[in-house]
Amino acid sequence: MSAVGFIGLGQMGAPMASHLVEHPGGLVVCDARAEASEELASKGAKAVATPADVAASADVISVMVLDDDQVRGENGIAGTAKPGTVVAIHSTIRTGTAEQLSEHVAGRDISIVDAPVSGGFMGAHAGTLAVLVGGPDAAVERCREPFGRWAKLLVHFGPTGAGTRAKLARNLLHFVAFTAAGEAQQLADAAGLDLAKLAEVVRYSDGITGGPAAIMFRNSVERLELTDPLYEVLAHVRTLGEKDLSLALELGETLGVALPLARLALERFAAGLGVPNEA
Repeated sequence: MSAVGFIGLGQMGAPMASHLVEHPGGLVVCDARAEASEELASKGAKAVATPADVAASADVISVMVLDDDQVRGENGIAGTAKPGTVVAIHSTIRTGTAEQLSEHVAGRDISIVDAPVSGGFMGAHAGTLAVLVGGPDAAVERCREPFGRWAKLLVHFGPTGAGTRAKLARNLLHFVAFTAAGEAQQLADAAGLDLAKLAEVVRYSDGITGGPAAIMFRNSVERLELTDPLYEVLAHVRTLGEKDLSLALELGETLGVALPLARLALERFAAGLGVPNEA
């Protein structure tokens, strides 16, 4: 088995790479900061100076850097990569970047896989990340064994670029929810509530229900037919949600707290569920 490579040993990359130290073919690492490679080198990884050096030794290469500019900068690995090499980009990048890089190496038997991750540094340390993958079937299969050392869930969404589009949708939900949490805290604070206690309840109940994912079990965004088995379930959710959002807005008005996200949610809640607003 050939070595795997890892470029970018920051907050996410270092713990991800640490799970690859015992890979049967060995691990080759590189970071712009030489000291970042030292700990992994002390555990048995081979530290090299440049991304091109990684590509000369490894045939599945992970790239976990900051942004598109750094990802494009690592494209120098194409100069030394052997035919059959798979380059997996774990950074969250612009849609189109992975496809452009794939076109750049077209005809050289080098595969670009976009494989952004979800689960944060906690998941990286625990080896329990989710990885959202776009790329050719054969290249993705080559990635399953090394990815499985730091991820518990691998979902192949389609061709190169699909993983990035899935990650952006996932992170839209993530950060809009963070914004909603801030709005809820504003309301709770104005109501004289203990914010730490509220957070305890949110973490506990979301752990039971699944949070926003609790309603993400349809494979379509079209409006539901009355005969759909899910219609009555989601219509009931709509009724409860519209009631509770209305009550929260009423409390906000009483306390003088603006709740723009809650107001928008009330307007769009039913449509998101695929059912009409309650008459």
